[in-house]
Amino acid sequence: MSGRVTGMLVAAVLGLMLLPASTEAAQAKTRAQYTGVVNLNEATVAQLDLLPGVGEKAAQRIVTWREKRAFKRIEELVRVKGFGKKQFLKLKPYLTLQGPTTLKVEKVPVRMDEVHVTGSVAKH
Repeated sequence: MSGRVTGMLVAAVLGLMLLPASTEAAQAKTRAQYTGVVNLNEATVAQLDLLPGVGEKAAQRIVTWREKRAFKRIEELVRVKGFGKKQFLKLKPYLTLQGPTTLKVEKVPVRMDEVHVTGSVAKH
């Protein structure tokens, strides 16, 4: 094999091939940014569905649960099927029992300092 081919092979094996398209793709990546809160006692299924990690079915379970009894504390969310302590802690900043539901989800570009490189490079 020629030196050039060997070098390209090593670069490919180590995942070092950088194509212009991959750079553009990295710049085009977005993440969800959540602002505002959801009132657990008044939000619609659609509004609850906006919460990170909460789908339509889980949102419906929240509404069904609160039809039987209103939430007195946001921590009571863990009593709803599918919501454990870990999920509650993820949602806690966006939950309230007072005022209107104001949660909004925006797609914002990922900053280069937020990009995490994974994998390892073999050392010789």
